[in-house]
Amino acid sequence: MKRSVINNYISEAIEFLSRMKFMLPPFAYWSFEEWKTKGSEYNEIRDNQLGWDITDFGSNDFERMGLLLFTLRNGNINKPKGKPYAEKLLVVKPGQLTPYHFHKSKMEDIINRGSEGTLKVKLYCSLESGTLDEKSDVPVSVDGRNFIVKPGAVINLESGESITLFKGVFHQFWSDDATLLLGEVSMVNDDHKDNFFLVERGRFPAIDEDEEPLHLLVGDYFKK
Repeated sequence: MKRSVINNYISEAIEFLSRMKFMLPPFAYWSFEEWKTKGSEYNEIRDNQLGWDITDFGSNDFERMGLLLFTLRNGNINKPKGKPYAEKLLVVKPGQLTPYHFHKSKMEDIINRGSEGTLKVKLYCSLESGTLDEKSDVPVSVDGRNFIVKPGAVINLESGESITLFKGVFHQFWSDDATLLLGEVSMVNDDHKDNFFLVERGRFPAIDEDEEPLHLLVGDYFKK
């Protein structure tokens, strides 16, 4: 992805979050030059990869398959005495798909925080081979209601509704008709080792540095 394109999407997200009255922490707005002045007291942000995160999952078509995220808080899988939880916000554009994947370590809740659109989540259990289990029913928890659905079922979540995604459950999600503000509350998040895609995907994009970063991505903190 071109850095200029990433910068534009982050600017769009900031405007959207402002309209939604979702306030970000101060470090969300720091420039590259400001980050250079921040010492080791901010290592939790760097080490736990808090902040802006954008991916096209290797599709080269972010509008069709991609996701913009901001990690607000997170523990660290290598520091078991740290925070045992994580929180993200996600911005999903209309027609934009997050492809099938599951987690082996992380259980998570996905919440439709707001907008006038519907979040659609399609579910399958996973087989040991890392493929879809097209025969087994899928356990679901939606806002405290626990039930079973057929493989391939689509759960519709309106504003304020949420779903718990259990370990090993394949999920893909999208919005048909509106930009959505989602929340994610989970166990400690490790995007480098705990995303298992149905089709091999790149989780973090290669970046064409055609201009300076507007705000750093989580993968930028240790670049020189």
